[in-house]
Amino acid sequence: MSEERIPKRSEVDKKYTWDLTDIYPTDEDWERDFEKFSALPEKIAAYKGRLGSSADTLLEFLKLSDEISVLCDSLANYAQRKSDEDTTVSKYQAMTARLMNGYVAINSAGSFETPEIIAIDDDTMEEFYKAQPELELYRRALTVTRRKKAHVLSEAEERLLALSGDIGNSPENIYSMFADADLKFPDVTDSEGNTHELTSGSYIPLMQSSDRTLRKNAFQALYNTYGGFKNTCAAALSAQVKALAFYSRARKYPSSLAASLDSNEIPTEVYTNLINAVHENMHYMYDYAALRKELMHLDELHMYDMYTPIVADFDMKIPFEQAKETVYKALSVMGKEYLSILKEGFENRWIDVYENVGKTSGAYSAGARVHPYVLLNHKDTLNCMFTIAHEMGHAIHSYYSNKNQPVAYSNYTIFVAEVASTCNEALLMQYLLKNTDNKKERAYLINYFLEQFRTTLYRQTMFAEFELKINEMYANGEALTADSLCQLYRSLNELYFGSNVVTDDEIALEWARIPHFYYDFYVYQYATGYSAAIALSQRILNEGETAVADYIGFLKGGCSADPITLLKGAGVDMTDTKPIEDALKLFGRLINDMREAME
Repeated sequence: MSEERIPKRSEVDKKYTWDLTDIYPTDEDWERDFEKFSALPEKIAAYKGRLGSSADTLLEFLKLSDEISVLCDSLANYAQRKSDEDTTVSKYQAMTARLMNGYVAINSAGSFETPEIIAIDDDTMEEFYKAQPELELYRRALTVTRRKKAHVLSEAEERLLALSGDIGNSPENIYSMFADADLKFPDVTDSEGNTHELTSGSYIPLMQSSDRTLRKNAFQALYNTYGGFKNTCAAALSAQVKALAFYSRARKYPSSLAASLDSNEIPTEVYTNLINAVHENMHYMYDYAALRKELMHLDELHMYDMYTPIVADFDMKIPFEQAKETVYKALSVMGKEYLSILKEGFENRWIDVYENVGKTSGAYSAGARVHPYVLLNHKDTLNCMFTIAHEMGHAIHSYYSNKNQPVAYSNYTIFVAEVASTCNEALLMQYLLKNTDNKKERAYLINYFLEQFRTTLYRQTMFAEFELKINEMYANGEALTADSLCQLYRSLNELYFGSNVVTDDEIALEWARIPHFYYDFYVYQYATGYSAAIALSQRILNEGETAVADYIGFLKGGCSADPITLLKGAGVDMTDTKPIEDALKLFGRLINDMREAME
């Protein structure tokens, strides 16, 4: 093998693994808290029919809800993080499953909450605030609940929906087990006949290789493997779409999109405006594809040529320790407080760094209340250094939110989730460009910046459009089969990449490997978040302390206001297409910079 084999979990140096003992020292401690968790449905049920009886009773119930949130946070983070360390260990799969069953029981027992809160008339609610001043803390949360009156059902119907929660989560769980635990790929060879291990974690690094034979072989092997299970993948994704449609129809929303975005107080126009704005600026993407084809001296530019750096014979090998140091320096513009949190995360095992057998693929940040946890599958690449900056952006956002907001408002919404992460990435890129005198390295970095735009603003918007269209297809009575999904995905690929890129047959199956299609209209927020992050990073670099203070105020905000308002406080208005259009104009300027750099 030309690359080191993937180690077992037991073979990984502990300093490169996260320390879950900060949550529970042992599994037995988790079990003791799980016993408390199991008793919660009975405690919750004791308030049934009483929430509107007095201000004191309502306050007691809301405080109990906060206590439950804190307990659930610990239980879920421990069980899920342990499961993600090695998805083949059945013990932690079982713990996660038991917890999910417990959630269903709690949601079922508390199904009366929303209907009873909504049933309190406005005059009575105002009297409650006067009678019990501590209720003021929960005014926004109660108002958000009460504004959904048109979408709340009877108590019996709410109970049925709560009982269906485990079933509703099944498509994502099934896909995760299939893709992370069961699916195996064949080894692939490079142009010299060397063998490389192909995994979900190694795929993108292989696609970034300068060896075109290796890229093509990895591309074909991955998608041919998915192709062998395309009907299974289609059935899982179809089930996800059906579940979303069921819940949106049950709650009397006009569409699954409306139901999803309403939960975060986002108008659907933000979603559709994104797609329209990108459609209006496709010419930048076509220009970039033409430049890539020209600079790579290719007669045909294929999909497996899209990830490898344009700059020939230049690679940035960045070990994890060096990557941490660079990220730390790049984020020094954020001030001492921000840096102190970043340092704590780096030095106190918040991060699970390297791939091991059975480990969940990809990367994420989990905002546990004790402190955030970050999962990586680090390779010594520039992309992985940016992933560190990205996930630590999430982590510090969670840290600030948890430390500065009461429990009721500590969880920021997913609409703003990608802003902090991509702002970190933008600041890192500006730092790297500023601190290199090497012309080839500068061109390499500009290429990477261009790729961030392509993969985030264009590609994630393409994903968002695919997700919107498959939900619309189902709503219109069309079947979501492997063939129909492939046909749709292929057509979108042709639209977004243009005639300068060959639409390889295999790319029609890309939808089968994207776990985010199980996240309920999540992906569009990568694109909106990236646009906001570009704007915020430019303000931080140009205005200094004032902009940093506004930005950190946003990070501390949790969900204490709606996400549009929070972002306006930081200096960006996402109800307007201007941040998206400005970001795409920057993409256009970078294309010209790349052309000049390569000349």
